[in-house]
Amino acid sequence: MTAAGARAPGDRLLVHGLGHDLAEADWPPLDDDEVGALLARYRPAGDPVWSPARVRWRSPRPLSAAALVEHGGATLFVKRHDPRVRTADQLAVEHAFARHLARAGLRVPQALADRDGATAVTLAGGLYEVLPVAPGVDAYRDAPSWTPYRTDHHARAAGAALATFHRAAAGFGRPARPFGVLSGSCTVVTAADPIGRIGQLAAARPGLAGALRGRPWRRDLDRHLLPALEAAAPLVARLTPQWAHGDWHPSNLTWTDASDRADVVAVLDLGLADRTSAAHDVAVALERSVVSWLDLDHPGGATADLAATAAFLDGYAAVRPLAPLERAAVAALLPVVHLDFALSELEYFSAVLASPDRARLTYDTYLVGHARFFSQPGGRALLDLLRRRSDAP
Repeated sequence: MTAAGARAPGDRLLVHGLGHDLAEADWPPLDDDEVGALLARYRPAGDPVWSPARVRWRSPRPLSAAALVEHGGATLFVKRHDPRVRTADQLAVEHAFARHLARAGLRVPQALADRDGATAVTLAGGLYEVLPVAPGVDAYRDAPSWTPYRTDHHARAAGAALATFHRAAAGFGRPARPFGVLSGSCTVVTAADPIGRIGQLAAARPGLAGALRGRPWRRDLDRHLLPALEAAAPLVARLTPQWAHGDWHPSNLTWTDASDRADVVAVLDLGLADRTSAAHDVAVALERSVVSWLDLDHPGGATADLAATAAFLDGYAAVRPLAPLERAAVAALLPVVHLDFALSELEYFSAVLASPDRARLTYDTYLVGHARFFSQPGGRALLDLLRRRSDAP
């Protein structure tokens, strides 16, 4: 198999797909000419010194185009977004959050400013950000997103790091971001009427309306998600809102080394960061990384790693113990915490990429399939573990 992020025969770039197999990239890969033109904007006006830019590695993450680039004796991380997915204003909020986290002592790469002071740069129809390479080892670089932790030590370290992140994030006062394509909001899972809230979003977003059209989404949500949403509602209503990461999994972290006992060094990718709550973010982190979701449609189905779950929560509690309300909310939110992002991803595949097959997979396997998992033995065992821990003194 061709390595993720590498060129395949025919000069195609292969990236992570929606399953175990690699897929052809949706977005054109970054090349030397493109990044050279971009990085020229970061050279001070009148500076005659020019160093060529060379792409050295392309990211296998599928939702944007990104690469490591050598330029002027440094290695930079360059990322191109489609303006239908991210706007300069949205990136500005992420960059402001990163600065807040850095001031609190967290290692988060800071977007570089061009000679006009912009950290989100529009060029030839693309939207770019340029960042220094994060310190540490990208130990999960080739692992698909939401791959489970390789060891319980990694899970414990990631839990402790998320607790540190939440402490650092406290005090960031920006309001919640509006629901959008590929967003990490909690607008549906915290709504008093979740089905009505989805209807409101669809009425305001033609792309989401088109993605839902022809699908029995009201029936499916009523059957597979609404009971859990209603059970979580009284707990969620009492949680303290705060900014959170929104996409905490091992490939969004760097590590001290590639060993089984590595610890977390730095935090990557604030693209799904939003004002939710610490408990919501813990539930997201567990949903992302303790279930083998890529096996959901395979013989035997997905499994939950209970030992990694316990290790993650132990690591978190060692830094920032969850209050009893938060522990109960994590257990209640876990079966439905994916809902907002699943809807935003459904809109992405349907309206932005015009990919009916992947929109169908997102709806059937992700939006509905993940919720259905929690009524099966593996999902019930995971929820039982969380409930036992929430009842503990």
